[in-house]
Parts: sequence; C-alpha cells; structure tokens
Amino acid sequence: MKKTIPVLLLTAGGFIWLWQYEPTPHTETAVVAQAEAPAPAAGSATRTLTGTEVAAGRHGIVQVQVVLTDGSITEVQVLRAPATKPTEEALPTLREEALSAQSADIDTVSGATMTSEAYAESLQAALDAKGA
Repeated sequence: MKKTIPVLLLTAGGFIWLWQYEPTPHTETAVVAQAEAPAPAAGSATRTLTGTEVAAGRHGIVQVQVVLTDGSITEVQVLRAPATKPTEEALPTLREEALSAQSADIDTVSGATMTSEAYAESLQAALDAKGA
C-alpha cells in the first residue's frame, strides 16, 4: 500500500503532462520569390497585384502575386510560403490550377490543405484588388 500511492501520483502527473503537451508550431516561412514584376508585353495591359499574407494554420504564411494581362491570369508567383516538403510539392500544382481556372476557385492539394486554402485566399485578395 505504501508503494501504491506514489505510483498513482506519478502516473496522474504523467497524464497531466501529456494532456498539456502541444507540439511546437512550425512557423518558419520561406521567401520563395522576390516581388519583381515581369516586363509587360508590348501593346497589352498588364497589372501585377499582390495578395494578402494569409496564415496557413500553424505552418507559416502564404502570399502570392498575380500577373493579369488583358484581364487574364498569366502568372502566379508565390512570394512567401511555409518551408515544408508538402508545401513545396503542392505549389506547382496550385499554380497550374489557378492558371487553368483563371480564378482562385481551385481545389486543395492533399497533404497541403492549409497551404492550399491560404494560397487560394491570398490569390482571391489579389484578384479583389483588381477593381481597386
């Protein structure tokens, strides 16, 4: 009986520690591209719009820049994105979907859901700035 009480207290203390444990959030965000506008084609109306910085959950910040030529999306560059492997693998897919859809209405990439949602939100903010 003398050994049972300390064992129960240590076990309860261990469970309390486990319940309070939170993994350290990964907040490292890499600057993927510099905010440099491409040269406009002769005779075309080209605008470069930068989206807002959107938090991709606890993984970091996503920010995109979109180039509109005569009202069409001709380029989407990622200015900032989390420095994680799923994000790095998802970014080319997200770019291709945005160029194909010509909007921010794009599907999420499996394994990079938060990044995909932040990418679409930043892209939508850039497209909303088109009318400003």
